[in-house]
Amino acid sequence: GDALPLQRFPPSSKQPVPVSYPATCQPHRLPARALLRPAKVCQAGDAYTREKFKPQPTRDLEKEKRRLQNILATGKDEVTDKVEQVFVQKKEEEIAEPDRFEELMNEIQERREFLAEMEILGQGKKYQGIVLTEISQKLHEMEIIDKKRCEEMRNTMTKAFPLGNKSNLQD
Repeated sequence: GDALPLQRFPPSSKQPVPVSYPATCQPHRLPARALLRPAKVCQAGDAYTREKFKPQPTRDLEKEKRRLQNILATGKDEVTDKVEQVFVQKKEEEIAEPDRFEELMNEIQERREFLAEMEILGQGKKYQGIVLTEISQKLHEMEIIDKKRCEEMRNTMTKAFPLGNKSNLQD
């Protein structure tokens, strides 16, 4: 923070006066011999100990591949959310099909109960045609669902257990 020392150029008859520099500006003297630590001191320290392995959390590589593909293809990272939504929707659809069969059974039962109540009240003939038609439609829809399930079962069974000779089945 001090001002720089001023140098005066003395007249040629006088010798230059040595300007004293503060201690911070003087060059440091190096020691005569190098300061080396002995090997035992180095080995006693932490220089030769290995760090223990600390496992990092694992990553889902397939998910990262899909994410990177989407980033390179579209330039956006938001597509992964849509992919997950598609998987969730497919799972819901698979679950919804068995539920539909149960729903149809419940609807048929409700219509039978309604028809029984109307007969008790004396209005059975009035609603009998309508209710029986609705029950028939529900049964037809249940038959379609049952056929689809049987076909899927056959396909999965033939894939899981392929038969070499089908003539044994026809006997």
